Amino acid sequence: MKKVLAIVLALVLTAAVALASAETLVVGATAVPHAEILEQAKPILAAKGVDLEIVVFDDYVQPNRQLADGDLDANYFQHVPYLTGFNASNGTNLAVLGAVHYEPMGIYGGKTAALDAIKAGAVIGIPNDPSNEVRALELLAALDLIVLPEVYDTTLTVLDITGDLNPLKLELIEIAAEQLPRQLADFDFAVINSNYALEAGVEVVGTALACESTEVSYPNVVAIREGDTNPLLQTLIDVLQSDEIANWITETYGTAVVPTTVY
Repeated sequence: MKKVLAIVLALVLTAAVALASAETLVVGATAVPHAEILEQAKPILAAKGVDLEIVVFDDYVQPNRQLADGDLDANYFQHVPYLTGFNASNGTNLAVLGAVHYEPMGIYGGKTAALDAIKAGAVIGIPNDPSNEVRALELLAALDLIVLPEVYDTTLTVLDITGDLNPLKLELIEIAAEQLPRQLADFDFAVINSNYALEAGVEVVGTALACESTEVSYPNVVAIREGDTNPLLQTLIDVLQSDEIANWITETYGTAVVPTTVY
């Protein structure tokens, strides 16, 4: 009996030591696909002594604010142009740790079911944050629905798409990216970020009528505070960029989420 108790005690002590030695990494993410991908990485990280705590957000602002304030160790939800714009607008110094995947942006039917049924004056919803607004306008231009200025940058907005640049006299409405799936029924079409479309589900948004070219890549990255040398962060990005996670992404999301390590 004493021998059995000794073994049990040894196992408990071993588990306690392992638990105590695990170091925690707090990462913010939007729900789909980012938090789901992190969940897949969680047991792999645990085997490497990293306890991953995932904090889920439903917007594109708080994850960066909380990272800058030190409430998060990293976040995973955004592409580089958005991060660059956020730093410039908010005086933050957030940096890229590494890329994990990209999501082709798509246009979805609301009141109008098909792009070839579009009429003059149709109402199209697009994201209101600068980097994603430009992406949306580029997609509309690729579909020959609008014309872009010969020279433009990330400051381009719907206010610049006037006259001959808007031959169909489309009404382009800017709203928060996360609101677009919920308000799709109010528009003829909406250009929606894949993560929010995936989160809403095909029952809500259907399938994309057209997407960005796969040559147009805006990789989603893990962001950290500039100069942070926490070694756990390297473990995190190594796991997220592993073949195991890349294969899971492809098997789970198909062409809606594409693994990449390039940014």
